[in-house]
Amino acid sequence: MAAPDPSTQIVLPRIAITYCTSCRWMLRAAYYAQELMSTFGTSIGEVALIPTTGGIFTVQLTYKPDATLQAQHTLLWDRKAEGGFPETKILKQRVRNHIEPEKKLGHSDTPSSKDKPDSGPHSRQTDASGLSRPATEKEPPVKGASAQECEDCK
Repeated sequence: MAAPDPSTQIVLPRIAITYCTSCRWMLRAAYYAQELMSTFGTSIGEVALIPTTGGIFTVQLTYKPDATLQAQHTLLWDRKAEGGFPETKILKQRVRNHIEPEKKLGHSDTPSSKDKPDSGPHSRQTDASGLSRPATEKEPPVKGASAQECEDCK
């Protein structure tokens, strides 16, 4: 019997990051993929980067919680529903909670600034790049972005 073709075999757990190419979110998607692979190593079967349009940025996890159960699909993050992009530590915590609940994440186990209540007009938030900015400030535009930007992303 021939071995299965690895190009058609899905290895679980699988993380699929779907990102809008019109918004130029490929590097952001790749950054999250790299962070998850660095943290979880071989505990993740694969990470897929899925290009699309329409202002989409989602992170989905497909995994088997128990060897006898069927694979489950879980939406870990949706930019539109969550109101932006995740802090890396939040994304790592959500992945960990499903695939390795006992894993310690070090500094990523501390409460997130997004979990803390807003402390007024001078509060700050951290974006996906790790830069801190006032909570009321919009995300800076992508260099070179033009009228090609999605209507959903403006």
